[in-house]
Amino acid sequence: MKWSSAASQSPDTAQAIAEVVSVVRAELGPAPDLVIAFVSPHHQDSYELLPAALMAELQPRVVIGCSAGGVIGGGREIEEQPGLSLTAAELPGVELAPFRFGTVSEVAEEGSWRAILPRSTGGSPDFLLLADPFSFEVEVFLRGLDAGFPGSKIGGLASGGRGPGENVLYLGGQAHRGGVVGVALSGNVRIETLVAQGCRPIGDPMFVTRCRENVVYALDGSSPIEVLQRLYARLEPRDRELFRHSLFVGVVMREKSDAYRQGDFLVRNIIGLDADRGELAVAARLEEGAIIQFHLRDGRTSAEDLEEMLSQVSSHARLATRGSLLFSCLGRGRQLYGRADHDTDAFRRHFGDVPLGGFFCNGEIGPVHGTTFLHGYTSSFGLFRPKAS
Repeated sequence: MKWSSAASQSPDTAQAIAEVVSVVRAELGPAPDLVIAFVSPHHQDSYELLPAALMAELQPRVVIGCSAGGVIGGGREIEEQPGLSLTAAELPGVELAPFRFGTVSEVAEEGSWRAILPRSTGGSPDFLLLADPFSFEVEVFLRGLDAGFPGSKIGGLASGGRGPGENVLYLGGQAHRGGVVGVALSGNVRIETLVAQGCRPIGDPMFVTRCRENVVYALDGSSPIEVLQRLYARLEPRDRELFRHSLFVGVVMREKSDAYRQGDFLVRNIIGLDADRGELAVAARLEEGAIIQFHLRDGRTSAEDLEEMLSQVSSHARLATRGSLLFSCLGRGRQLYGRADHDTDAFRRHFGDVPLGGFFCNGEIGPVHGTTFLHGYTSSFGLFRPKAS
């Protein structure tokens, strides 16, 4: 298994294609198995031409990709500038099964997913997924995919467009203006995932003692408003400022007897707070007895969280990893850290020269404790290696 990743900042699409294709050919030869392309809106006039051009130039088994508000390639992050990222791989012993759905309604009920999605002879596949945020119910799709297939899922929502029909998805030589595209990978391949949510817990874990769907009425017997007032009074000045605009809820995904850490939570937005009724609305369905803890996010916290998670994974995966994809939120990058290449630089410190491509997404796909979710403000990495390693 061998990977290559390249990026071009040329505003001319033909020149950009020539630049990234030349790098891939030099490193992999003329016909890689898998080609993954991400392209900025600066090339939107050529969106429809790109996949066929890549098929003609490289003749891969599969081309997959999408539009991107910013691209990541060759270990660089290109934001708010023309960008074309190409990541390619030679995958001996790996079966690739591409698929596309226009809507979730095209997919049968969860019990039938294994019969509808591509069948594999190489065991339970892992998945690379790209979807349009304006036309496809991604979270419903992910629940069904998890029900049918236990393997890893990684990916993101296309970006760069501001409304329906403005993003593009690629599969083979075709361009699509909605739905989901994906590749099921089976055989001699494994995708290890890392989801850095960029938050740190504050206060104490609490039981949800009364709720209905996503609305919380009581935490440890107190109203959420009372809990938040007590928590705010205990915070230092820096955290009080973050509390006003960067407060989130972390839902414990696996109960344990010792202290909870950052990776134990699914972080979700607070979408409403009614002081008169004492109600808290969260972007997650909750049940009574669930454990939650409030979280804060800023650039320093995100950097520390990413560093810790990369350190944990690289300790056992560095030597085996052949290539990687990074799906990072549009709200990260320069906007969060004040400089370019923050997350790619962190990756290099831990994984060296492993080829890294990807893009800045409208939402990131990745698992937390074995269940796949659609995230925001995260960096989701997929680390590709042979199963035998």
